[in-house]
Amino acid sequence: MAKNMQPYLKRCRTLGISPAVMGVNKESNRNPGPQRRSKKSEYALQLTEKQKVKFVYGVLEKQFRAYYEKAARMKGNTGDELMTLLERRLDNVVFRLGLAATRREARQLVNHGHFTVNGKRVNIPSYLVKPGDVVAVRDKSRSSAKFKKMVEDDRFVAAPKWLEKAKNAPLEGKVVAMPQRDDIDFDVAVNLIVELYSK
Repeated sequence: MAKNMQPYLKRCRTLGISPAVMGVNKESNRNPGPQRRSKKSEYALQLTEKQKVKFVYGVLEKQFRAYYEKAARMKGNTGDELMTLLERRLDNVVFRLGLAATRREARQLVNHGHFTVNGKRVNIPSYLVKPGDVVAVRDKSRSSAKFKKMVEDDRFVAAPKWLEKAKNAPLEGKVVAMPQRDDIDFDVAVNLIVELYSK
């Protein structure tokens, strides 16, 4: 399986993303020096937006193209449907519920079979959740040091309004609605991505 091994902070700086969006709470100590400002072409702007979204969600080109084509066949706005599909990925839901520090860590935990959806073990990070689905840490995994520490720390993570964290079960959450465009936690000109693929 292909992996994106690009350094987080360098890539965040290049794409203009806050490291907090990626779950990384540190800024680079190195002074990047003077930045050369040059006017970007329309194509460069479109490409940057696409690269930004692919980087945030950890999706490679072939899979991203498949999401776009699926979104284009849906009834609503193609750009909004594309972002909804990406938000519904299981690895993203695990991250947004605060059950992993980053989306990359969430993807690894899902791959290793630590999560269930409606009581059934799912180890596919791209699995698309739907309203009513309950995402939880698998019973066997709850005794691991990582999840025990998470319960002990009891740190508050503000989940988006389309997700509901169980108050009496810290390792569990429910999908209560479909994610909307305003639930995205970073700025993206999704219309530029649609324009890029529409050519």
